[in-house]
Amino acid sequence: MVVGFNHNFRYRGELFHVQTEDSGLKSPHIITLLYRGGTILASKKTSYADITKVDRLEQVVEELMKEQHREMLRRLKGGEFDEIIAGQRPADAPAAAPATVAPPLPPPATPAPKSEARPEPTPVAGREQRPTVHEGNLDEIILSYLLGDDEEKKKE
Repeated sequence: MVVGFNHNFRYRGELFHVQTEDSGLKSPHIITLLYRGGTILASKKTSYADITKVDRLEQVVEELMKEQHREMLRRLKGGEFDEIIAGQRPADAPAAAPATVAPPLPPPATPAPKSEARPEPTPVAGREQRPTVHEGNLDEIILSYLLGDDEEKKKE
């Protein structure tokens, strides 16, 4: 059973988090939330109560979850939330409560230990080592994969 998906990624220089969860058979719905800095910017809830008796329900629900997760990423990438991100709100949206700022935490008492350097991988005899090259940062690569951009490039 897939409990959920979580991804952090950058869009227009800011870090966002998309979380998709299945509430289970007692409450058969899938919820996807889009966060920025701990604040929910958007959500989508889909019921699957009408299909709880289908064969291979777990696989069907997992596919529904993946598609809903990708859809939220596509909506963000497509600019649907740009107005909200810019701090503007639609005319029909209620005014946001003023933000409260917590006092800064004191510095840690002792510095964290330095991590040890990783050894270089040992080449396999008889195989030429070729590095994999991807354009963009890790967030862009993951987003591209989730949106299926890689598949489109392979078809071209």
